Amino acid sequence: MKLISVLSAFLVAILCCSGVAAQRPEVTISLNETFFDSLLDAVFQNAGPIEFSIASNDGGKKEKSAEVFGFGPGKNSECKEVIQLLRETNGVRTAVRFRDGKILAPLAFTGNYNPPFVGCVPFTGYAETVIDLDFDQQNQKLIARARVLNVSLNGTGGVGGTLIAKMVQSSIDKKINPIEVIRLDKLSFLLPIRNSGTLNMKAVGMRTGLGAGMLNIHVAYEFAK
Repeated sequence: MKLISVLSAFLVAILCCSGVAAQRPEVTISLNETFFDSLLDAVFQNAGPIEFSIASNDGGKKEKSAEVFGFGPGKNSECKEVIQLLRETNGVRTAVRFRDGKILAPLAFTGNYNPPFVGCVPFTGYAETVIDLDFDQQNQKLIARARVLNVSLNGTGGVGGTLIAKMVQSSIDKKINPIEVIRLDKLSFLLPIRNSGTLNMKAVGMRTGLGAGMLNIHVAYEFAK
């Protein structure tokens, strides 16, 4: 037990000393590409389908038009206008990569679109995205935003490819963002010190940086009894 007390005190000393230049002690969490690959594998294997709607608000008008021109409402209603993220399609894997000081995230997907007078159009493809990180000081959390740079589609048969690409881009921009990465209060904890109670390590700030093939999250702490 005495050894534990010594180690606890030693840890506190290291944390305090590491923050001399920054005026606050910091702990750095490093996440590499392998971590994100394993995380995405687990998400796609164990979670439900990751999907969101691309249906417009004029669904009623489209059904009415379809009936007038001989398309039954039953056929129209069976077309689920969604984008579903995939682990991989046509050799492109959903992933997180660190290149040239940027966080790149190719997103593989499949989906359906139901344009008027045409019927259900299935498609697959991938979106080239850049992830921007920002610390929300007011809400004390790290958030990410995906910016779609380009969308590549397959399987539309030449039907509305450009329109579908724009819809996919707009839907990802509006319905995925913002992404909450972690809240600052989840990184605060109590450090037990024998015969002295506990020391509160309160996370009070956060900044991010990119290293060689990894994301570094620097968490600033304050110590209090």
